[in-house]
Amino acid sequence: MPELPETETIARDLDAAIGGGRRRIVGVEVTRPDVLRVVDAAELARRTTGATIERCWRRAKLVVIDLSTADRIVVQPRFTGALLLDAGALDERERRYSTLAFDLDDGRRLHYRDIRRLGTVALMTPAEFAAYEAGLGVEPLGPDFSAARLSGILRGSGQAVKKVLMDQRRVVGIGNIYANEALWRARIHPARPARGVTADESRALHRAIVDVLTESVAARGTSFRDYRDASGNRGRFVEQLAAYGRAGLPCPRCGTLLVATHDVDGRSSVLCPSCQS
Repeated sequence: MPELPETETIARDLDAAIGGGRRRIVGVEVTRPDVLRVVDAAELARRTTGATIERCWRRAKLVVIDLSTADRIVVQPRFTGALLLDAGALDERERRYSTLAFDLDDGRRLHYRDIRRLGTVALMTPAEFAAYEAGLGVEPLGPDFSAARLSGILRGSGQAVKKVLMDQRRVVGIGNIYANEALWRARIHPARPARGVTADESRALHRAIVDVLTESVAARGTSFRDYRDASGNRGRFVEQLAAYGRAGLPCPRCGTLLVATHDVDGRSSVLCPSCQS
């Protein structure tokens, strides 16, 4: 699933390529309307055709496209979604899974590709977006995310610390990949009750979250199977993963074999039984 680094990469790429009022939407083709939310295909076409793309940015795990009409195209890629710019050379596999496409005034198409069609595309007014955003937690790379803020979030819950980190109502953008990595870096077992994390451990976890997300953004995200950036390229952070996807391999820190468990919310957690407690 695209998490913060992946959606941040897509949003930055799109903003550089088509944002800033440089491109205008001249047509819309919807081939898989089941990905649409809030509007249907006809309304999406009516409200976006002729609009200029002012800005592309990220909020939580969403890619948000601001239009000159004040409407916002809000894309939640979930497991296999991607926004891809097509200049006529889009891979045939990618094109086959395109659910909708925005035709741009320079001849390119902006596709929303989703193999499993679990992601969504919505068109929201400013009021609708504000209401949606009100349910989201703090941004972990934003100025409001301090070690003290994280400590307060953790102290308020008896759930497993990993589950709290992945709760988008508390902290946004962190999914299974980066929760695993941050907890490994901070030497905290993912099943530990959140309220049992000490102040020192919370500070270490805060540093780990910020560092791993920042490093992954610099590497343009993590690609295992389906994630691609706006040009169809893979992220490189997979080469730097210390825990996620490495069950049965030696811990990079102590050499103990990493183990996998599904004890936390049914999701795969990979940890070092020696380093993480």
